[in-house]
Amino acid sequence: MKKETHLLQVILRIFLFFLSINSINIVVISDSIPYTPKDNYLIDCGSSSPAASNIHDGKTFISDQQSPYLFTKKEIQISVPTATTNATADVPSPIYLTARIFVEESTYIFQMTRPGWHWIRLHFFPINNTDFNLTHSVFSVETNEVVLLHSFFISNNTKSIMKEYLLNISTEELSIKFFPMRESFAFINAIEVVSAPDSLISDVGSSLVPISYFSGLSSYSFQTMYRLNMGGAKITPANDTLGRFWDSDLPFLRTRALAKLISVSSSIITYTEGISPLIAPSLVYSTATQMADIRLRNPNFNVTWNFQIDPAFNYLIRLHFCDIVSKSLNELYFNVYINGKMAISALDLSSIASGLDIPYYKDIVVNSSSLFEKLKIQIGPLKQNTGLVNAILNGLEILKMSNSVGSLDGEFGVDGSTKPSSMVNHGTVTAFGFATMFGAFVGLGAMVIKWHKRPQNWDSTNNGFPSWLLPLQPGHSTIMNNSKTCIGSNKGGNGNIYSSSGLGRRFSFSELQEATKNFNQKAVIGVGGFGNVYLGFVDNGTKVAVKRGNQQSEQGINEFQTEIQMLSKLRHRHLVSLMGYCDEKSEMILVYEYMSNGPLRDHLYGMNLPPLSWKQRLEICIGAARGLHYLHTGAAQGIIHRDVKSTNILLDENLIAKMSDFGLSKTAPTMEQTHVSTAVKGSFGYLDPEYFRRQQLTDKSDVYSFGVVLLEVLCARPAIDPALPREQVNLAEWAMQWKRKGLLEKIIDTHLVGVINPESLKQFADAAEKCLAEYGTDRLPMGEVLWNLEFALQLQEASLQGKKEEENRAAAVAVAGTGPAVVVPTGYGNANEDSEPAQVHAIAIEEHSGTAMFARQLREINGR
Repeated sequence: MKKETHLLQVILRIFLFFLSINSINIVVISDSIPYTPKDNYLIDCGSSSPAASNIHDGKTFISDQQSPYLFTKKEIQISVPTATTNATADVPSPIYLTARIFVEESTYIFQMTRPGWHWIRLHFFPINNTDFNLTHSVFSVETNEVVLLHSFFISNNTKSIMKEYLLNISTEELSIKFFPMRESFAFINAIEVVSAPDSLISDVGSSLVPISYFSGLSSYSFQTMYRLNMGGAKITPANDTLGRFWDSDLPFLRTRALAKLISVSSSIITYTEGISPLIAPSLVYSTATQMADIRLRNPNFNVTWNFQIDPAFNYLIRLHFCDIVSKSLNELYFNVYINGKMAISALDLSSIASGLDIPYYKDIVVNSSSLFEKLKIQIGPLKQNTGLVNAILNGLEILKMSNSVGSLDGEFGVDGSTKPSSMVNHGTVTAFGFATMFGAFVGLGAMVIKWHKRPQNWDSTNNGFPSWLLPLQPGHSTIMNNSKTCIGSNKGGNGNIYSSSGLGRRFSFSELQEATKNFNQKAVIGVGGFGNVYLGFVDNGTKVAVKRGNQQSEQGINEFQTEIQMLSKLRHRHLVSLMGYCDEKSEMILVYEYMSNGPLRDHLYGMNLPPLSWKQRLEICIGAARGLHYLHTGAAQGIIHRDVKSTNILLDENLIAKMSDFGLSKTAPTMEQTHVSTAVKGSFGYLDPEYFRRQQLTDKSDVYSFGVVLLEVLCARPAIDPALPREQVNLAEWAMQWKRKGLLEKIIDTHLVGVINPESLKQFADAAEKCLAEYGTDRLPMGEVLWNLEFALQLQEASLQGKKEEENRAAAVAVAGTGPAVVVPTGYGNANEDSEPAQVHAIAIEEHSGTAMFARQLREINGR
């Protein structure tokens, strides 16, 4: 009975917490967001009447005789109308009742109102006529800069074909040219040239091999190969603001018995500022394909979709997600694979989207070297799952990317030439394939030799990662546990212990010398125990942070190896991404994404930077907590960071917090273990005293360190400051003394005095205190710490909203006293409504065992 009561209290806490989020924090964007294209050409080609128009998929197509769109070389043009005026069983739509046929090069020219992304849709259907057999036509289609079709033909006359492209047009005119092949002809039934939103394609995505950022997407042209509504029926252009088709995914499922379709009301899908309904309609996000309910004790299978593609091109894969299956946050974690490679590891939708029923999408570029005529998309559960054993996918788009000569079909560019170095590229791919095979065979040989060494016998001093899994190569000495040992003896730099392990890009030492101007001291942006961190520029000017190991440092090969091993398998918005490494010439260099705003500590004290607002500090703490929560529960086997501190929380250009420096990290204990026995490592002032005494590491050690960070954020001073009086040296001890006196506000950062809502401060301070409990069993898990911080943010924002409403009411009274009565709307509804704003309340939850999410009875936020 006691357990049931506790469970009900936990459920109630979660429900009320999400209720408070939904009523305060989420900025909802309407699903019916309108979009009016600046350019909207819908051309019914070959119509004999200038005034003719036809309706297709809710769009009105007008005759190409109404405007001077068409320009032909010798004015040779032939219209082929059918005898009927309506669509029949033989003709799928009115726009296919006519066609325009070209026996020589001909061009449509469209004036562009504004530059940017545009849809180009070409409609083909070989209608029967007495003059031309359209199934015998062979032709090419090009724009000013892009080859759309090369030697295109239609082999049957029973099905219409629509080719859809997305081009970033920068010219004032768009030309679409038709080139009949020798002794053949070209034809077209209808053309669409329609503006698309600028936000539809971001310039940055991710690459699959190696896993890293991919920039420059806006410089490519795209062809839609597949666009699927997972778990739902076909969506027609009438139900998509941008006039797109979304097909059912059923024909592409490899094994339907492993998949289950799920749907909810589209009205519950909540768009926020992070994603526009123009990306995909709510009908896509309200359905999903998930793992089937197969009666297995430990279900461990993938749901798989197969697609035919042209392996000569790269592809942009857009994956659409929306958690419509979970009942609460942080229940659902799963993996996504593309052609057998990990594309997204331990995806936690509720953390990324900050809630349930909130859309999220991910763009991943797949290089042609990873393709073999088939593209395989898979979703599956974590091997060790802490929540629902499930995986979902709501929508999928597969877009072919233009090649180096600007073609979406074949190797010829608009000038008829091919890239001179194309053969070199093929050779590079071949060499890469040979090197990969060789590395795989060598690695396999090492594994066969050590096959008998079971996981339980792996060297526990090597951070839980067996060195024998790393392929041994000629010229390398055995990897030792001595931190002073260099990574290899091959001075020529040809050795690469990680190249065949899929652990990221291997930079050459010369590349990084050039990127950092020979490790110029002026490029140093950070200094740590491992070595200096330099600002570098690689590839096309991409900024990176280059951490070069100091040969005299106490942190050596173990930390270097652990950092690569950890970050190569972790991908999360709040973890710094490892882009690659260098192990040439006894060097140990790591290359990370560049975090332009540096460590959190610099924004709190010592650097004279503008002070952070309380809201900014809360959002940074929440981001860091999400990263740690993902490490503890979202990874396949939990990970303990072991060096949580304000200098290891980095901020990007938008002050998004990301955890960094995983050199001391450890894999978490298994279900059969309670802790990891290991030598004590960490930073003074942040070190868990229980871990220090017992040398037993748990994830609660990270929680303790994070509690110290929370106090740093609140008080804007170091964790240890020997210059202060003895009782003030240790921040955690000093701050908790003031907390127990109820006077914590006396020692907070002076920039926050009078700014923090008292209830927000108390919620934050209570969370810090529970992090700093003497015994790990009394500390909150990171998930509850996260919830406390999010609730503190809700309290602060509600307080600010209440003050704003009071000011509005005061202004209304002032205006009423000096003239005619004026109604000042203060609610969230229509501006014409004369109603009081909805009152926001904080609801009391009874404490239970000292770990309740909400600390005590809270009074109403509106000032009562």
